[in-house]
Amino acid sequence: MDQLLIAAQIAVSASVAFVWIFRIHNVIKEFNQFGLSDITRSFAGFAKTALATLLIAGIWFPSLVMVSAILMGLFMATAQYFHFKAGNPFKQRLPSLILLLLCAFIAVFADNFIQI
Repeated sequence: MDQLLIAAQIAVSASVAFVWIFRIHNVIKEFNQFGLSDITRSFAGFAKTALATLLIAGIWFPSLVMVSAILMGLFMATAQYFHFKAGNPFKQRLPSLILLLLCAFIAVFADNFIQI
């Protein structure tokens, strides 16, 4: 279970980093579509990048994992809301849904991981 939890942490962190570094043009387009400001986009990018870093650091410091996963999950739930509100197709909502489910998995099992 430990290896699966670590793999999920890496998957979430790598996905967030990839989107916010290499696919920033898509992020800008989506935030504009959602009617959100540049400041909001910058805050979300900073926060998600910081949380992704904490999820990776959580491999060695497990006490960081649960809060990071919950907060990242909240960002993904918010993404789901805005995609739904904008009427985006399921295909466009799928990545944040998968990351939301991974964050939930991490948060649920991180508590057990910390006690091991």
